[in-house]
This record gives sequence, C-alpha cells and structure tokens, in this order.
Amino acid sequence: MPHALIVGDDLITREIVSALCLADHFSIACAKGLREAQMQISRQHPDIAFVDLELPEGTGLDFFDAIGARNKTAIVLLAGEATVESAVEALRLGATDYLTKPVSFRRLQHLLMRVPRTCDPERALQLADRGARHSGHFGPMLGTAPAMQKLYHHIDCVAPTEATVLLLGESGTGKEIAAQTIHDLSRRRLQPFLPVNCGAISPQLIESEIFGHEKGSFTGADRQHKGYFERADGGTLFLDEITEMPPELQVKLLRVLETGGFMRIGSNQELATDVRIIAASNRDPEEAIADGRLRLDLYHRLNVFPLVIPPLRERGNDVESLARHFLDELNLAHGCVKVLSDDGLASLADYHWPGNVRELRNYVQRAFILSDHVLDAAALAPAITTQSPVGLALAIPVGTSLAEVDRKLIFATLQLCGGVKKRAADILGISLKTLYNRLEEYGPNDLPLRQERHRV
Repeated sequence: MPHALIVGDDLITREIVSALCLADHFSIACAKGLREAQMQISRQHPDIAFVDLELPEGTGLDFFDAIGARNKTAIVLLAGEATVESAVEALRLGATDYLTKPVSFRRLQHLLMRVPRTCDPERALQLADRGARHSGHFGPMLGTAPAMQKLYHHIDCVAPTEATVLLLGESGTGKEIAAQTIHDLSRRRLQPFLPVNCGAISPQLIESEIFGHEKGSFTGADRQHKGYFERADGGTLFLDEITEMPPELQVKLLRVLETGGFMRIGSNQELATDVRIIAASNRDPEEAIADGRLRLDLYHRLNVFPLVIPPLRERGNDVESLARHFLDELNLAHGCVKVLSDDGLASLADYHWPGNVRELRNYVQRAFILSDHVLDAAALAPAITTQSPVGLALAIPVGTSLAEVDRKLIFATLQLCGGVKKRAADILGISLKTLYNRLEEYGPNDLPLRQERHRV
C-alpha cells in the first residue's frame, strides 16, 4: 500500500488531504512540523508528502533537507498565498507540484494517481479503471467513451514497462497528453518529460537540438549545447510528428535506440543515454514509409507498442463532458460562472470535429469570450457552420493522378477555410509545416495560392 505524509498545522487542509488519500487506498501519517515529520519518516518513508509552506518551525522548503533520498518521494508544497519566488525555489529543490489553498480535489486526485502502487498489477489496474470509469478522468486525460476506456487500459499496462510506444491519431486528439500520462504512470515519473515537435524545428537545426553540439562545431556555435537526449536522461523523450524528421536524421535516431549511445555535433566522444522514447504521428505510418518520409527499420523499432488515439467524432457524449471541463477551467481562471445552454450543447454534438479536442477547446474559448453568461448556439454555431465541410464535395475524374488529387484537395480545403492554413492543416490531418511544403512545391502560379497567400 502506498504511504502519504501530510505536514502542517492547518487542520482543514490536513483533513481534506487525508480523506482523499484514504479514499485512494493510501496509508497516511500526519505531522504538525518538521520534527514530527522526521519522526514519521524514520518509521516509514513516504511515497508522497504534502507539506504546508508555512510551518511552526520554519518553512516547507526546509522539508527538502529533512527528508533523505527525496528522489524516491513526490513532494507537493501547499501555500496559502503563493509567490513566484517560493514556487520557483520549490521546483528548483525538486518539488513535484506547488498548489495554492484551498486545494483542488482534481489536482490532488491526479497527483495521487501518479504515485506508483506497491500492490499487485491486477489490483493497480482495478484502481485505475475504477477512477477512470467513475470520474471520467485518467490522469490529465478525460472521457468515458468505450474507446477511451480501452485506451486507458492499454496505457496502464504499458506505462510501468520500458517499452517504446508509438501513438497514432489525427491532429488534435491529444497525443501529447497521452504521452505525458504514460510518463506520469511510469517509474521515470520524477525525471524529465521532454516533448519535441519534429515538424516545428528547422531541418538545419534539428540534429543540433536533438543530439547537441560542441562549441565551434559550426558557424554560430559559440558555446556547448546539450541536446534533448542529454536533457531527458533518465526520463522520457516524446518525439511528435516523427514522420517530419529528415530521413538522414532518422538513421542516427535508430542507432541511439539500438545502442543507447550518441555523439554531439563536432565531437568524436560517444555519450550514453537512458531515455524512454514515445513517438507520435498523425499520418498513416505505412503511407509515410511508401512516401519515403519514414524509414521502415525505424518504424519497426518504434512500433513496439502502438496506441491509437480515437478521434472526437467517435467518442459520443465525451464532447459534452469535455466542453463542460474546458468551460470550468475558463470560469476558474477568470472568476466567472458562465454555463452552457442545451441548444449550445446540441450544436456541439451535431458537429463532426475535424480538429478534434483541440478544436473543441478553441470553440468553447471563443464562445466564452463572446457570451455574457450563457454559451448558447448563437455563440457557437456561426463558427461551426461557416467552417464545417459537411455537405461539400470535390469531384475527381477517374484517371486523375494521386499527386493531382492531393493538390486539388489541399486547395479546396484552403478555400473552405478562407485561406487559414492552420485550420486547413488540422482538417487534412497534416502538420502546418507539411502544408507549407506542399504549397511551395505547387508554386506561386496556382490561383488559390495567389488569392490566399496573405492568410495564416
């Protein structure tokens, strides 16, 4: 059974945290100050400690010196009045999180879920499934649809292992959140989690960013630079849009995965790294291999445990629960009590969400800004009806080359989106960088591109 230590003389906060810990099958110990905390630690080392910033014998920051081998304990600071200085210092010392009082039940539940269970795997899975089914939450992930329940089960199975994971799904489905959840439930949870968007880094810089470089190794290299593999040592490296990585760099990535060693640019000394890789793509891997965008040998190395993130249109009532969740976050951030109307929810349910969860979040935020109190269909529907591709069709004669079909589809989607390339890329399921590359290949003489070149 995992063990929690609660340190502080704030009785109300102590009772709240204790109740949540007991409900999540933790054993607990309480201490009013640092001396009592040291006594409790000597009896049983905690898996997680909740420490009040203001203590009778000092501050919660002193707790880091009081506890030994703190890398084995998740330490959460609780502050009545948060300051930037105390938050920065807490995180520098190794705090897992920094919460302000009154504490959020949701945040506490998330933190407790991340603590490794000492019970058998079957019991741990039962606890995770129970939390997911009853609250709709699985770490930072949200949803009760059967497809999401299956995804939660698979994440819970693979997270404690060292297996490489390949996340597949449309743009906006939440692949980075899934990767973060895998990391949070793994044995590496207290080590770095570094996300890298392979499609957002210049091809000229991506090797340096991933592997690092030595001072003077190329023009502008005025100092040594540690790449993502060095900075993520002991933790997890999330390689998003892996098919956008240049093929020549994919060869070097494959070598790191096979040997655990790499070299900075400009160095002949091999460095060792202990990193778990989670990769992701919104493209079909087999199509990417056929197009020459993904090496077959790298795909086999990454495809140890594939996970498909379901699109929002296949998640049923999750649309409503996600919309309410995003609205709750906005209300909390802005001190409001705005609500979603029935017709507003109906308009969301009728839409097919090509941009998935990311698009839903954006629509809720837009309606939140436009509405005084009630987010109704009038606030949501205009954005949906003017951008929805439902009912539109593109006629392609039989015998048209695939390259020409690709070109026509891209331009038709751009016209549908009023020339907004980010929106078009989301609908097409490709990265913005890929869309720009395609448009550059087509050249400036195509009429749709000339008309919309000024739009982003």
